[in-house]
Amino acid sequence: MFKSASADLRQSLTSWRLWTLLGWLEVRQRYARSRVGPFWLTISMGVMIGSIGVVYGTLFGMSMRDYLPFLSISLVMWTTFAQTVQEGSVAYINSGTYIRQAATPKLIYILQVVWRNLVILAHNFLIVLVLLVIFGVKSWVTLPIFIPALVVYMLNAMWIAMVAGLLSARFRDLPQIIAALIQIAFYVTPIIYRPDALKRFSFIVEYNPLAHLIELVRSPLIGQGPSDLTWIVTIGMALVGWSFALAMTGRFLKRIPYWV
Repeated sequence: MFKSASADLRQSLTSWRLWTLLGWLEVRQRYARSRVGPFWLTISMGVMIGSIGVVYGTLFGMSMRDYLPFLSISLVMWTTFAQTVQEGSVAYINSGTYIRQAATPKLIYILQVVWRNLVILAHNFLIVLVLLVIFGVKSWVTLPIFIPALVVYMLNAMWIAMVAGLLSARFRDLPQIIAALIQIAFYVTPIIYRPDALKRFSFIVEYNPLAHLIELVRSPLIGQGPSDLTWIVTIGMALVGWSFALAMTGRFLKRIPYWV
């Protein structure tokens, strides 16, 4: 199982020109003949951050200087994770025509989804950079930690997308279920509120692995290094998750063309 899945992953990574080109073309086609292009994503995200920041910052009685950078990082990173998983769940289904006609490595279509969302992340991350410039970087020491944290973050998003895509190709109701679960996860994960705000129901954050994922990439940018527990949970998720995803992929790899 692992041998065939690892071979497919290796061939997919070798074909990086294909999935980077396909991912970039999808972003361009979505905003074809638009003067602003993909920056519409940045504008809409900026409007959402501004409106939520003013409303919830006022409700929570928080300083905008602290809350807006916190909220912007949370929403931008959560959007990347949520879209990667949701689009990954239909990656094989949407690419069914190519899968049936050409003997290409299957994980190309998952990498295409990941790359496309990294391109979108790069556009949306401009909002975070602007707010960090306006309100000031809290700590230059923790800032470089964001790079390895982002790698672990995306590795977790990718293995979940791999499993979701494989199962959704077999069970076509699953993408709708995944979308509903992600919506629920948004409300129980500290994205628009701080983790310490749930004093009575703190277990919702403590036992929520997605809370650790968000904290991993958010804390370096707001001047707080991720805790040892956060690193252990997120790296452990990546190791266990990738083992499971590769085992699932290796077992059902040859069935994907029949399912789609």
